[in-house]
Amino acid sequence: MCSPNVELDTGRQKGDGALKRYDRLKEIQRLDPDKDFLTIYRLTWTHEFPWDHSRALELALYRTYAVPSIGRLLARTAELTDRSQKRYDDTALLLDTVVEHGFDTEEGRTALRRVNQMHRGYDISDDDMRYVLCTFVVMPKRWLDFYGWRRLSDHELRASAAYYGALGRHLGIKDIPRSFEEFERCLDTYEAEHFGWDEGAREVSDATLALMASWYPRPLAPLVRRAALALLDDTLLEAFRYDPPAPAVRAVVRGALRLRARAVRLLPPRTKPHYARQNPEIKGYPDGYTVADLGTFPAPGAGGCPVPHIARPAAAAE
Repeated sequence: MCSPNVELDTGRQKGDGALKRYDRLKEIQRLDPDKDFLTIYRLTWTHEFPWDHSRALELALYRTYAVPSIGRLLARTAELTDRSQKRYDDTALLLDTVVEHGFDTEEGRTALRRVNQMHRGYDISDDDMRYVLCTFVVMPKRWLDFYGWRRLSDHELRASAAYYGALGRHLGIKDIPRSFEEFERCLDTYEAEHFGWDEGAREVSDATLALMASWYPRPLAPLVRRAALALLDDTLLEAFRYDPPAPAVRAVVRGALRLRARAVRLLPPRTKPHYARQNPEIKGYPDGYTVADLGTFPAPGAGGCPVPHIARPAAAAE
């Protein structure tokens, strides 16, 4: 397991502090993706692609609604239809806590315990859980292939697979893929076999699109919704029974994102990490939050982490 204390500060490592655009990638490639996966994952997503990471994980979670068993459950809990902003915030913050603090810290263990408590309050199949995990690995890579200022290296893909393998074990998921290629095959096969229409899933989808539109001034809401739909592939549009966007709309939206990528490539590299908790879309906790209070509590006391942890003395905690 990678220690959370291995974090690099490449901004300080260079004597003159003048980091070049691809210097951090060089640092990443000097690490071992099988042992240092947490460090690599953290550097990749909090330094190189923080904005893209948020968008890619939004798309990953949105994609899961098209599996009727998942979309139907989310509709039944009403968390994404009646309390969309809170559900968005809690999901992002819990996942973010593990990225920031690691698996073997008090904060990381608390976040994992909360996720397990929520999941184990419902009848969720292991296949569905595994599929959701696959979206976290595969969709960021596919997003960056189209809209990133660079593509992920093989080193980063290996680290991502290792990171989510560790996360999956902490969530008690069985038969976790062991490489990026296995994650990708699992995702594609599952979608081909399970994507389909469900009325509740469509309600969850509509509520999510409305949430994204709410982050912008009200007059822009229709444009935001159209832009979001333009980013969906045909299989998703068919599953939710949305009319396909006009080709011109798709071209404008996707072209704008590619122009953004070119602009980002010319910017100086980020010298400080940017975590999801710093995103303007997180709106539900203006006065701060406690990790143990995030999420819902469907089954109090259930769902501890299935991976044993070594207790650390209080003085050693960070």
